Amino acid sequence: MVRRSVFFAAALCAVEALAGSSRLEAAGKPLHIYFIDVEGGAATLIVTPAGESFLVDPGYPGERDPGRIAQVAKEVAGLEKIDIFLSTHWHTDHLAGLERLVELIPVKRFYDRGMPEKLTQDIVASEFGPYRKITQGRSVAVKPGDEIPLRQAEGSLPLRVKVVAASGLVLGEKAGAPQVRPCDKGHKAAAEDDSDNAKSVAFLLTFGDFKFFDGADLTLNVEHKLVCPENLVGSVDVFQVDHHGFAISNHPALLEALRPRVAIMNNGPTKGGDAEVFARLKQVPEIEAVFQMHRNLRTKDSDNAPAEFILSPADEKSCKGGYFRLAVDGSGKSYGVEVSSKGTKRTYKTRA
Repeated sequence: MVRRSVFFAAALCAVEALAGSSRLEAAGKPLHIYFIDVEGGAATLIVTPAGESFLVDPGYPGERDPGRIAQVAKEVAGLEKIDIFLSTHWHTDHLAGLERLVELIPVKRFYDRGMPEKLTQDIVASEFGPYRKITQGRSVAVKPGDEIPLRQAEGSLPLRVKVVAASGLVLGEKAGAPQVRPCDKGHKAAAEDDSDNAKSVAFLLTFGDFKFFDGADLTLNVEHKLVCPENLVGSVDVFQVDHHGFAISNHPALLEALRPRVAIMNNGPTKGGDAEVFARLKQVPEIEAVFQMHRNLRTKDSDNAPAEFILSPADEKSCKGGYFRLAVDGSGKSYGVEVSSKGTKRTYKTRA
């Protein structure tokens, strides 16, 4: 079809190039979201109009990922501390970087999905010790329907972060609800997933008309429950592609319901970024651009975003990190995405 063939041409030509960050921030009190490259882990740093900082996941353990996060927080975002930290689930790439990170920058408040009563094989039990020591029993367990409290800036649009899924449950469900919900609508259920991915904390961030969905590593069945038989999330402007772009996540029904205009994929050079997921994203009528952390070295160019929208297109050894910077203007009517390594800047309109 013609529409498919011009998909990425539209992403390059139909959007308006920024004349600089001053134009994007002209309305005052913008919202900033930094998607930091942790090479197949996750680290999403939100800086609110009130100057409050909110980090979602800290990447892998060691020096690399905590160092990259601290550098962006201090040198790019101008932060002295992280006010809020959310661990979406208990996998190494979404938890273990915290131990080193707190040595590089203070972290004040902690949220998670709650300590699991039973450890599954995909959880590294030894990583709970450092987390307990860091949080000192002060972490808050969230459930669907909870809001993570944020300080509101005077004269600014309301900013909300609402949990829509956690511990395998979605909005409106009670503890013990099954993972598979009887709801077909052309999409059959997947095999039940007993990994901690399916228990990820997912949230919807709203700032005026702007909407951003982060589903962490949710997999197919819980994603399906979020939108069938009822769309519990609604349509969004920006979608952080679930689970690094693996095909065991990113349910077609979820993408149909979210109808994102911009997708941002925190994949690694050989982790996630599946061609099947890329094909699903192309099928979303409203999609204007997909931004990737890395070119997928296992797939063809046609299964990747245009080079301008890929943070690190080279091989694994030459990766130097970086970030995508998303800034929503103070009116909530438009937002821009910048690729730090390329200087690529594009602006988009939010849905009315």
